[in-house]
Amino acid sequence: MRPASIHTGAWRYPGAFPDANFNLAHLKRFAQTLEQAKFDAFFMADHLAVLNMPLDALKHSHTVTSFEPFTLLSALAMVTEHIGLIATGSTTFDAPYHVARRFASLDHLSGGRAGWNIVTTSNPDAALNFGMTDHMEHGERYRRAREFYDVVTGLWDSWADDAFIRDVDQGLYFDPDKLHVPNHKGRYFSVRGPLNIARPVQGWPVIVQAGASDSGRQLAAETAEAVFTPPSDIAAGREFYADVKARMERVGRARKHMKIMPACFVVVGETAEEARAKRARLDSLVYYDNAIASLSIALGHDASRFDPDKPLPEKIPESNASKSARERVIEVAKREKLTVRQLAQRLGGYAGLAMVGTPKTIADEMEQWLATEACDGFTVMFPYLPGGLDDFVNHVVPELQRRGLFRRDYEGTTLRENLGLPRPANRFFETRKAAE
Repeated sequence: MRPASIHTGAWRYPGAFPDANFNLAHLKRFAQTLEQAKFDAFFMADHLAVLNMPLDALKHSHTVTSFEPFTLLSALAMVTEHIGLIATGSTTFDAPYHVARRFASLDHLSGGRAGWNIVTTSNPDAALNFGMTDHMEHGERYRRAREFYDVVTGLWDSWADDAFIRDVDQGLYFDPDKLHVPNHKGRYFSVRGPLNIARPVQGWPVIVQAGASDSGRQLAAETAEAVFTPPSDIAAGREFYADVKARMERVGRARKHMKIMPACFVVVGETAEEARAKRARLDSLVYYDNAIASLSIALGHDASRFDPDKPLPEKIPESNASKSARERVIEVAKREKLTVRQLAQRLGGYAGLAMVGTPKTIADEMEQWLATEACDGFTVMFPYLPGGLDDFVNHVVPELQRRGLFRRDYEGTTLRENLGLPRPANRFFETRKAAE
């Protein structure tokens, strides 16, 4: 969720809610519908700048603005009981103490349902909103992110789980022996601590990561418990799955402690023809100016200068944009022999993995991915709201449940329990306890 659909034409689709991004009543309905269907989590993407498109293109897109994630997810925590609440938190333009405190707060407010999507923020315009004239280089962003993670998780471990004894008779609110001052001093951060909130309900909120570059894969292998990845097809999914799980093992982590859940754009119809017609109508609602601007963002280069009716040029200047996104777009253009215009129109709506068909064919595809180690689950993206969400919940979920591929009820009360992930030990107190 962005917090509504990722497709730039979604707000114009017949029956869609054009104001979904800023209508809390609509967002509450979406979250509660997903919870009734037993979804793991409501995963909210975020941006720290208005997308760097020309204004004539930008004016057509509903993705221009959205709620601040913590504010929205805190509100949704009050109207849901089981569904996880995953927010994006930037390691490039935020401070570890802020991030640690916000996610600990969300975890307590929700009773243990928070997840942190670690992002390094590839949009160069975001730098201009934080007093930086130059965007941080790709590799540097990931090195900073790795240390950021260490600081945040260390702050979450500042307090033992049983530190707050609240002994009214003795007037002792917490046990000082169960407080640790991390006093981190590293290359990028100097953070004394401790965190001024109790250890999160889950120990740590679930760690989610979305990078697909080599640096992103390594960060995921070392830190992530759920991975949002954008493979173009099942072969790419299998390659990513095998690579990242192998990297996990090399750093001493168990494969089952990470769930790889690729982005999957799903359009449901009673027949395959109806589903394809829905997708075609949806894509037709995307303005060409938006499409070419989206292509420019993905490439990190002004694509409007290319001949729209010829293939992409062989040599496109390097940029500091997301490398994985750029490579993915170039690969799609080559594989499908698309012109610049065709590629832009595809990208302007949604160009990633899509399952377009009947509940049965969609379930067949998902089952194949699951059975051949291409993924552990899916990050489902809806084409328009509320219709696309309702179609999936009412028709695809029952088919997956019938096959035994999806739960009929939640396994526990926390996001970790529902994802089958262990609660992390406290690095400062559990090792001390073991030594004693």
